[in-house]
Amino acid sequence: MKPMIRKIQAHELEDLLQLYTDLHKQDAPLERGDRLNEQWRRMLANPGLEIWVVESEGKLAASCTLVIVDNLTRGGRSYALIENVVTRADQRRRGYGHAVLQQAIESARERGCYKVMLMTGSKRDEVHQFYEGVGFVKGVKTGFIINFE
Repeated sequence: MKPMIRKIQAHELEDLLQLYTDLHKQDAPLERGDRLNEQWRRMLANPGLEIWVVESEGKLAASCTLVIVDNLTRGGRSYALIENVVTRADQRRRGYGHAVLQQAIESARERGCYKVMLMTGSKRDEVHQFYEGVGFVKGVKTGFIINFE
């Protein structure tokens, strides 16, 4: 079965959360229940948020989140952010991460965005080379973060 790139489906929350265990291994599991289900409904209903996935052999193999932000500069063109890029540990080096990122970038282009931004906390050269291989350019801007942890 050929891998399929598509948007996440509403019934795949648990599959996505399982995939995220390969993203931030130190994160505590989310508490299941009404609060999480409502948050998932809001996310799916948000027209500026897209979660792209690669499905391989009936399972989610990779994912990234694309956020489109309305804007009043650059001729009113939106910009996009990509976050939560992850490929299942046992599915890496098959091109799935590259493919899901390319789909998210194309979606941002189709929606009229003038740029796509992505930040990584990784200091590893191979991670930076991976993002550069998709087309991101390192060092164009400087990122700053305030964490509320």
